[in-house]
Amino acid sequence: MALLLGLLAGFTYGAADFIGGVASRMSSVFSVVVISQLSGLLLLLAFIPFLPAAHPLPSDFMWGGLAGLVGAVGISLLYRGLAIGRMSMVSPITAVIGALIPFLVGLALHERLSPLSIAGVVIALVGVVLVSSTDSEAAPFGRMHEWLRQPGLVEALLSGVGIGLFYVFLARSRPESGMWPLAASRCASAFVLTLVALGARQTLRPGPGGWSSIVLAGVLDMSANGFYLLATRHGPLAIVAVLASLYPASTVILARVFLRERLNTVQLSGVAFALVAIGLIGTGH
Repeated sequence: MALLLGLLAGFTYGAADFIGGVASRMSSVFSVVVISQLSGLLLLLAFIPFLPAAHPLPSDFMWGGLAGLVGAVGISLLYRGLAIGRMSMVSPITAVIGALIPFLVGLALHERLSPLSIAGVVIALVGVVLVSSTDSEAAPFGRMHEWLRQPGLVEALLSGVGIGLFYVFLARSRPESGMWPLAASRCASAFVLTLVALGARQTLRPGPGGWSSIVLAGVLDMSANGFYLLATRHGPLAIVAVLASLYPASTVILARVFLRERLNTVQLSGVAFALVAIGLIGTGH
């Protein structure tokens, strides 16, 4: 169950990032993140009455709120990076950092992993790095000085930290709290992002035809969060976070199909590494 939910989270995160990144090229980043966050919150609140009864404690709301604050920073920087940089570079870099942080935290919390699972995690991270290669066929990142100057790189690095901490904080909530930590997370992120946008005098009005894509990105992102939270309650954080962080595969594939971004040999090998990693993690778990 943890394997399936983790993979569903990763696939849905990737689709949400692709749609949000495209929307950020037509509308301001603030309009995309605020409206998508509110759309996801409304979806969750509509579904909560139909979910099994939950008994959240103040600590669950606290962890959810903290997750929302760091997640707001992470998603804003991610959408900014996707808007100004190559999706096939920004998304994987964010994913590697976002996976490493909860993986290390999980090990620090004495989560026990089988040798096969550990091998799968290592291969998954290598696969994500390979997927993030540039157009150069010679090396995953081409020439280092050219790679460091790529638009969206700084945003990708900082976004990874925010998303990694989001994974950690959200997973600290208790299973008995149901989906309420997600509601607290989304309320906190939407509130902070709205205040920042108003303070910076940024318009929250989407560009022409932007409403549908922004709302869809928010719905997919909230769905992915739900899959991830459920996955953490069926398996170790160190494994689930890595599975969820395989989302660049779907982002890169969607970018190839709809934006005609070229996939080189190294990137294709990265997708193959990810598939092998999924098999090892599933077998070991």
